[in-house]
Amino acid sequence: MITHRINPLNDYMFLKIMGEKGDEEQLGAFLNAVLERPEQEALVSVEILENKTITAEVIGDKTSILDVRARTKGGERINVEVQLRNLGNMDRRSLFYWSLEFSRGLEAGQNYREVPKVIAITIVNYEFKAEAPGFHLRFHIWEDTCRVLLTDALEIHFIDMVKFRRFREKDIQHKPLHRWLTWLDKDSPAGVVEEVLKMDRGIQKAEEKMGFISRDKEALRAYQMRELALSDWISGLNHAREEGIQEGMVKGREEGIREGVVKKALEIARNLKRMGIPGEQIAHTTGLSLEDIEQL
Repeated sequence: MITHRINPLNDYMFLKIMGEKGDEEQLGAFLNAVLERPEQEALVSVEILENKTITAEVIGDKTSILDVRARTKGGERINVEVQLRNLGNMDRRSLFYWSLEFSRGLEAGQNYREVPKVIAITIVNYEFKAEAPGFHLRFHIWEDTCRVLLTDALEIHFIDMVKFRRFREKDIQHKPLHRWLTWLDKDSPAGVVEEVLKMDRGIQKAEEKMGFISRDKEALRAYQMRELALSDWISGLNHAREEGIQEGMVKGREEGIREGVVKKALEIARNLKRMGIPGEQIAHTTGLSLEDIEQL
């Protein structure tokens, strides 16, 4: 029975589970679940491309990206990233990182036809594109009017964990992606997690790797450092938001008072002007400028 729920969506933990040599089985199973290709087109193998030197500085840096990079047997490049916090402009940011991976595939003198397809997958733990109802969004480049695909070289997926948690028709029996997202959600009931583990060999491998990592003191310490870095970032953001709200309330009150004073001064000036009081005297009494008084 599962008694611990280390967060698999901690980006350091996700990288350790999915992105190291030897993790090909669980990564391939996860990618097949996301891409939902017909059985005959499913990924038969993936090669993990390790490109991260994970230091304490990297783990403690809230802005560092701990992504998983892989290449399929057919040459496609795949980049998987977990983003637990909303940094803003996630759509453009994902497109930028997709372009970096795409440009890596072009070698000097190479024909453009040989540039491999790049698939970017981002798992977010906040509501992304609220106007889109689904929790799994897929993007390509289409012609606007007749929906002709320009190229299949670009494929970007967003998986929204907030929408998945709200999704009432979860089908772990028949939907591999539903099983994976259930396992990745640290708040899933233990009994349901046990159930998906029995159904899916890839998830079993991921669970075994997470258990191994949790027994490694250094790796567990790095995981906790990453959790703390993210918590500090969120706390700082909330503090700044609260300060901004309070400052806005004070500013609003001050502006309201100023507006009331000016309104009252104009009313007095209007009455004095009707009484024939000279403009200079009205200005001295109310604090308004002569220009303001002349316009009354």
